[in-house]
Amino acid sequence: METNAIVELAQQENFLFMANFGGQIADWAIDEPEPLGSGKGPSPDQLLTAAVANCLASSLFFALRKFKQDATPIRVHAEAIPGRNDEGRLRILEINVEIVLSKPASAYMHLDRAISQFEDFCTVTQSVRQSLPVHVTVKDSEGAVLK
Repeated sequence: METNAIVELAQQENFLFMANFGGQIADWAIDEPEPLGSGKGPSPDQLLTAAVANCLASSLFFALRKFKQDATPIRVHAEAIPGRNDEGRLRILEINVEIVLSKPASAYMHLDRAISQFEDFCTVTQSVRQSLPVHVTVKDSEGAVLK
């Protein structure tokens, strides 16, 4: 069942906002880094990057688990690359995500099938890709690049 993602923001001071996600989820401080803000929480750029990275990792985990593969723990490194658009305004120009599996590729059955399809099921990444490129690399525990 599809549900709306609802977040309530309340400004605390300057660029510091508290985000309420409802239910039992703890509130989060969201703040711009210095010198604009005070860096008391993740920035909006970091939250977007985390959302893309988490969605991709969860999607790959789901795809591997569908083939009854133990994929834990998965590690992810994600980086948003800022730059200026044609109007000179600061934007995120691309997001690079590296997913590292916990085992060598040979330990997984159907790994090629899982890797070939997991991105298509990542709601956040596919939505973001409509505006900016998201580059994904998948490596096994030995550093072999699988995608």
